[in-house]
Amino acid sequence: MVKKAWEKHKEIRSRSSVASRKLKETFLIVCEGTKTEPNYFDSFRVKSATVKTIGSGRNTISLVEDAINIRNKEKMHGTEYDQVWCVFDRDDFHSTFNDAVFLAGRNGLKVAFSNESFELWYLLHFIYFDSNIGRAEYIKKLKKHLGSYEKNDKTVYEKIIQKQSVAIRNAQRLISSCDMKNPNKCEPCTTVVNLVGALNRFL
Repeated sequence: MVKKAWEKHKEIRSRSSVASRKLKETFLIVCEGTKTEPNYFDSFRVKSATVKTIGSGRNTISLVEDAINIRNKEKMHGTEYDQVWCVFDRDDFHSTFNDAVFLAGRNGLKVAFSNESFELWYLLHFIYFDSNIGRAEYIKKLKKHLGSYEKNDKTVYEKIIQKQSVAIRNAQRLISSCDMKNPNKCEPCTTVVNLVGALNRFL
């Protein structure tokens, strides 16, 4: 029996819906911080992707290893991620910083690093600078621009979103002047801009 036109249309729409669900991008973001970075990335109003953010509490190599283990375990249970990101700072981990960046790359993971700290990304929303002033000075300057700043503030994204295009330009300018073969020496520098750009595609 020949199917009615509306039945065929319904079947085509159903197949298209399934295909769309399969094409939905999936992110796993494993962060060094347990609050600051997860709070920020969870604030993105991503509509056409699925994002899972984890505050690992680990740093550099141990964080990358943690991300690899999480990805592999979830894959065994049927969940595969299109993009896996490691978010960590150099801070005082000079000796393991480069190793962590390259370990991630060898295992198909992406890195959103900050040298020295994540607050550099926030500060670039307000000013461009290429001086090695250290993470304590980042926070001092942030407080001047924001009035107040706490690392676990859940509202930072909303406070600075209007200036994000400025931060993107400033961060890209820093990256262009850095030798990414030796990220430990790229100070200051942040590749958080790359993760932000990836998430913005799905807003």
